[in-house]
Amino acid sequence: MIVNVGTIDRIIRIIIGMGMFGAGMYYQNWWGLIGLMPVFTAAFGFCPAYFPFGFSTTCKTKAN
Repeated sequence: MIVNVGTIDRIIRIIIGMGMFGAGMYYQNWWGLIGLMPVFTAAFGFCPAYFPFGFSTTCKTKAN
């Protein structure tokens, strides 16, 4: 699997995902389940929405 989610993107996804999950559990609604999507994409480092467009937030270095 190709890694297309960078470090800062992962941190933001975890914070937002855990916030949505926590709010969903507190209010007992389905937003908690939706909040797990950013957490899983951060954990695996792969975002399916980035893939079709060839977008990546990882650091690209030039090989010498």
